[in-house]
Amino acid sequence: MRKNVLMIGLMALCLGFAACSDDNKDDNGGGLNTIPEGTEDVEIQDNNIDVTPENITAWTQYATAVANLLTKDASDLNKAWSVSYNDGEPYAQTFKDFGGEYQSAAACVQQIVDGCIDIASEVGTAKIGEPRDLWEAGKYTEAVYAVESWYSWHSIDDYSNNILSIRNAFNGTRNNQEAAHSLAAFTKAVDEGLYASVKLRIEAAYNAIKGMNAPFRSHIGNPTVLKAMVACSELVDVLQNNLTTFVIAHADDDELEAIVHNYVDQVVLPTYADLVSKTTLLRQSIVELSQQPSSAAFKRAADLWIEAREPWETSEAFLFGPVADLGLDPNMDSWPLDVDAIKGVLESGKIEELIKWEGEYSEDNEDIEAVQNVRGFHTLEFLLFKNGKARSY
Repeated sequence: MRKNVLMIGLMALCLGFAACSDDNKDDNGGGLNTIPEGTEDVEIQDNNIDVTPENITAWTQYATAVANLLTKDASDLNKAWSVSYNDGEPYAQTFKDFGGEYQSAAACVQQIVDGCIDIASEVGTAKIGEPRDLWEAGKYTEAVYAVESWYSWHSIDDYSNNILSIRNAFNGTRNNQEAAHSLAAFTKAVDEGLYASVKLRIEAAYNAIKGMNAPFRSHIGNPTVLKAMVACSELVDVLQNNLTTFVIAHADDDELEAIVHNYVDQVVLPTYADLVSKTTLLRQSIVELSQQPSSAAFKRAADLWIEAREPWETSEAFLFGPVADLGLDPNMDSWPLDVDAIKGVLESGKIEELIKWEGEYSEDNEDIEAVQNVRGFHTLEFLLFKNGKARSY
């Protein structure tokens, strides 16, 4: 997930919040007593937009255009890794050959670990931590806006899938087994204590996130949120201070090359292939929705949105290479949304023009960023979901 800087604009959309009753107050464990745990009564203006006969054509045209771009981005990412990147060899081969910025197997393995550290930190401090910080500051409406995937109430699954991306990178598989040539197997053979510690922290973070009261947007003040933040912090600590040290100490070991090859072939490439397959199915469902709008068609598309999220969220431990260099991460997953801009696109009659950008990607290009904020998974989420359910028509 690429966090953008449009929170102030989003906050301006809200009407404020209605205070929760005394019966819904709790000690949130975060140093503030008797503040409300839930956000059920927080009023969010942009979530009150409905699909109507007057806007259904623009609504489904917008959803179709976004789905087309999402599928293209997923396909471009997959091709960059598996077919050709920048008119050269596939990035998978470059990484396995220690090309580009990676000059050794140890550098590649450290990139694998760094990717795990980055997403563990982001889940604990940004995805969960930022809404919690706002909540403890009494900024309840802003806290809800900071929750990724709150339109679908799918946040906990997103965050737990992020932890699974770490598990997959460590195990060298996507089925919770351990590949013979994996960080898990190598660590276990050399330092069984470190192996057990990493496995324990991954499992603890996953279980703590799954243990948060659902939906997260309605229980930001619950004590289970702090437990998840602590578990993510402890996972970061063991990866950053122990596993990184271990990799450095064994930088000359020939096994690291086999680990890199297995990681690319058994984790990265299959994950991106799944992303293409599932975004393609999602796109087709939205085309069908546009051809014959109905509540059932919205439900079908919403279900496939959830399915397509899984390979994306389980790819977030390897947000390096083409996904970063080509701007594909923010293309597909910018958050928070610029809802004012989304409304403008809906009303403009220039949907295709307003959601595309061209040229070389630069993360400092504000024009590109503005376009990225009105496309991708979360724009589709907004168009397909309301209050945790598929929209009706």
